[in-house]
Amino acid sequence: MTLPRHRLRVPELAATMTLGPAEARHLHVLRLQAGDEVRVFDGQGHEARATLLELDAGSAVLTLGEAVSGAAETPFPLTLAAALLKADKLADVVRAATELGVAEIRLLVTARADVREIGDQKLTRLGRVAQEASKQSRRAVVPVVHAPVPLATFAPQGQVLVAQPGSVLRVAEVLRWTAPVTVITGPEGGLTDAEVAALVSRGAQAVTLGPRILRAETAPVALLGAIAALGE
Repeated sequence: MTLPRHRLRVPELAATMTLGPAEARHLHVLRLQAGDEVRVFDGQGHEARATLLELDAGSAVLTLGEAVSGAAETPFPLTLAAALLKADKLADVVRAATELGVAEIRLLVTARADVREIGDQKLTRLGRVAQEASKQSRRAVVPVVHAPVPLATFAPQGQVLVAQPGSVLRVAEVLRWTAPVTVITGPEGGLTDAEVAALVSRGAQAVTLGPRILRAETAPVALLGAIAALGE
């Protein structure tokens, strides 16, 4: 059976769901009417059909239908921990990381970072970027973009891979889906030797992204793309 084309983010999947003015306007733009079907997802991995019951200028009411499968997720949650970059570059990283399957995005303040902090408005915007990328890629998960923390205080979970030029280990040689996976990338100029050494001393594995030096906004995409290409 063909699935509905349009997808909506809802706070939770419930028998009856009432959406606010912004979502109602979006449905009007799509020219949807009462009786039309859409797909709804909660950002936590659950997705279902829904029928538009009522639609006016200020609200929309949906009734829940049968559950459907969203895009496949990794066997365990995948986290990107990336050094702070300038706003537009960071938005590009968040967008691509969402499409490539991350479950959350941690922002890091590193020794060579061009940016040392990020405002609440920019953080909220990055959250919207993740939500739109999730809709576009038909995922049922919307990654949470966390406020930045110093690299020294960051506590990565599970297997930890850090991108470091000059390393000899390849992702395919070390990746094991037996626990959550965290990947760490640096700013322009890269992580310092001391930062990488500290991560390795705590169990991280330094991996190569090939023979070329990549820009800070390219490295996360290359690392996540290598993981995605393994087909897990």
